[in-house]
Amino acid sequence: MADAPNYKEELIGVFGHPVAENPTVVMYEAAFAELGLHWRYLTIEVLPQDLAAAMNGLRAMNMRGINLTIPHKVAVLAHLDEVKEAAALMGAVNTVVRTGDRLVGENTDGKGFLTALTQDAKVDPRGRNIVILGAGGAARAIAVELALAGAERITVVNRSAGRGRELVELLASRTPVRASYAPWSGPYPVPAGTHILVNATSIGLPPGADQKPDIAYGSITGGMAVCDVIPAPATPFLLTARAQGAQVVDGLGMLVYQGAIGFKLWTGLDAPVKVMYQALARAFGLS
Repeated sequence: MADAPNYKEELIGVFGHPVAENPTVVMYEAAFAELGLHWRYLTIEVLPQDLAAAMNGLRAMNMRGINLTIPHKVAVLAHLDEVKEAAALMGAVNTVVRTGDRLVGENTDGKGFLTALTQDAKVDPRGRNIVILGAGGAARAIAVELALAGAERITVVNRSAGRGRELVELLASRTPVRASYAPWSGPYPVPAGTHILVNATSIGLPPGADQKPDIAYGSITGGMAVCDVIPAPATPFLLTARAQGAQVVDGLGMLVYQGAIGFKLWTGLDAPVKVMYQALARAFGLS
């Protein structure tokens, strides 16, 4: 007797605000098609005040999990049943996995960033001086992974002194890196001797895709690796840094690699990384 047809789709997605131009769906749908999975990835606008309702909706709809992007990576902690050790250390979650009736928080951002930095750009953070712009969820994940990878010093630059110093305290107390806070009240001059500069803010995301962080761009030198978490191949931040002679690392690799980790967590299958990257490249007109 033939098996009954199954029209049910397994649902995952992303909660964020703004989220309309988030390209994550492109790579996941390509991965599902490549492996013949009856899964769907939903791009869902969730305002900050509606996050609790959205998480309840995730449970009610029996979704398999969700990604979190700005501004929900820290706030979502209050709505989870469990947070894995690394994500708890970072104080931010970008991936939720439904395990039975439990929602479990993970963070794949930092690992995705580190893979793109070391494997694709061939930049080793060991013994390096690093400046991170921002102190939100992405910055926390990236800073912790860089510290654990052997960075010598991390300077956190943030407009809110409270959040900036909080991240520095986390790094100083829980990792071996030397960490310090620098205020950001005007164009920030990147210190001489900086090896890696990371924009971990939302500056450059649509609808402000023409904007770039307020730094003294003349202080960027040819010996620096300049990285952006914005998932676009040529943000104004990177274009200006490249004009200064710096090596640049865009956010596409980070997006793909962190997504591949989430894919395995949700489906139990190895992600077709090459297919995912090619799908994003097509979406951005790069191939």
